[in-house]
Amino acid sequence: MARRPNEDAHFRMMRLIEARPEISQRELSRELGLSLGAVNYCLNALIEKGHVKMRNFRASENKLGYAYLLTPSGLAQKTRMTRDFLARKMQEYEALRAEIESIEAELDGKAAERGR
Repeated sequence: MARRPNEDAHFRMMRLIEARPEISQRELSRELGLSLGAVNYCLNALIEKGHVKMRNFRASENKLGYAYLLTPSGLAQKTRMTRDFLARKMQEYEALRAEIESIEAELDGKAAERGR
């Protein structure tokens, strides 16, 4: 299941925006572990795609006076991304579980050999 490099960042950003529309770009930067420039780039891409809109909720030049809101298309996209994210994580989980079982079996086999 291939994905674009920015898809995970967009998904995580959309989740934060939905939960906290008043979040600042600096807070997004801190919480996502991305540079402020990367956050600005991703946010502008989401706005350009029509998934996020920016609303000035008080008459101010202050950047903290903005709220970021998911649009209906943004909510639909976030739902698709959530489904894809869960599918990827389940595949990763199954692969990791199989690897753990294999390593445990290998250890059990070596322990049995030593016990002979």
